[in-house]
Amino acid sequence: MTAGRLLRRQRVLLLLMALFLAAGCQPGDEPPARAATRVGTGIVTLGPAEPPILTSGMITTRDELKLSFKVAGIVRRIGVHEGEVVRAGQELAALELTDVNAQLEQAQQLAAKAERDLVRGENLRADEVISEEVLESLRTQAAVARAALRSAKFNREFAAIEARNDGVVLRKLVEEREFVQPGQPVLVVGPRAGGFIVRAGLADRDVVRLRLGDRAIVTVDAFPDQPLQGRITVLPAASDSTSGLFDIEVELAPAPVRLVSGLLARLRIEPALASETTLAYAPIAAVIEADGDQAAVFVVENEVARRRPVRVAFIAPAAVAIAEGLRAGEVVVTDGALYLEDGESVQAISPAAAAIR
Repeated sequence: MTAGRLLRRQRVLLLLMALFLAAGCQPGDEPPARAATRVGTGIVTLGPAEPPILTSGMITTRDELKLSFKVAGIVRRIGVHEGEVVRAGQELAALELTDVNAQLEQAQQLAAKAERDLVRGENLRADEVISEEVLESLRTQAAVARAALRSAKFNREFAAIEARNDGVVLRKLVEEREFVQPGQPVLVVGPRAGGFIVRAGLADRDVVRLRLGDRAIVTVDAFPDQPLQGRITVLPAASDSTSGLFDIEVELAPAPVRLVSGLLARLRIEPALASETTLAYAPIAAVIEADGDQAAVFVVENEVARRRPVRVAFIAPAAVAIAEGLRAGEVVVTDGALYLEDGESVQAISPAAAAIR
């Protein structure tokens, strides 16, 4: 093929390509449709108009007793260990008795002397050797000595600690040979089974929202997958003078797990007053562009995401309570909401899930 023919063929090919490109770019043609964006969704639900009360407390037993000695002294013996089962009347701990016995002996001697003095005084008064006033003083001294003897006997009796009922030793607070003051707790004893409660302290703004019988959900780290059910049984009329908090008690229902006194518990209390009115609840992931109580969500309407401003009431553990802007039953975008534009076509990649409070 000659060079002239080859040049003409190349010109023809270039002309055909130009015509083809021009035909594909006519002014009336539209770009191809954009594919719907796949997103996760959630359903708006109804919930209490006030947030639940979240706090922590300590699991203990209702009949828990703190046992102590009546008098000061050195601990001679502690005959039990933590977790040990005890019987009614069993001796649990005792003091060194040297000082206690000495005080008892002194009281006995003084009482005996006072009685002898009184008998002698009565005889002398019968012979009119002493006056009635002196005899009355002897009678008073004898009465005081008898009272001191009763006190010494009482102290001697309570220089040992005995179990009042069958139970289990929950805590041992002192060791042998320690010096203890009168009334200082030495042992904590509780019932062998049942009767568990949670004691917790609440601020004034929370305690006024509660009623006796309000439901509580209790979780402990020892059994994270076993939430416990409870109800409020004690609401104080005054705050604790030391902490300023109001100490409440939550009675636990029989649990499928073995509870022990001293476990740290987290409480979620649902005030009955809060359920008298309701708000819309949206999944936390659905709320975007939050600024104070102002935020936005994307609501799915006919497979189109519509941006809608909302006003936040409060944030619950797994959802956001919406004061204005949403209705129960509406579907909102959760996964992918941050990357959407108003009016964008969407496709849910999973069934819509309800907001969990």
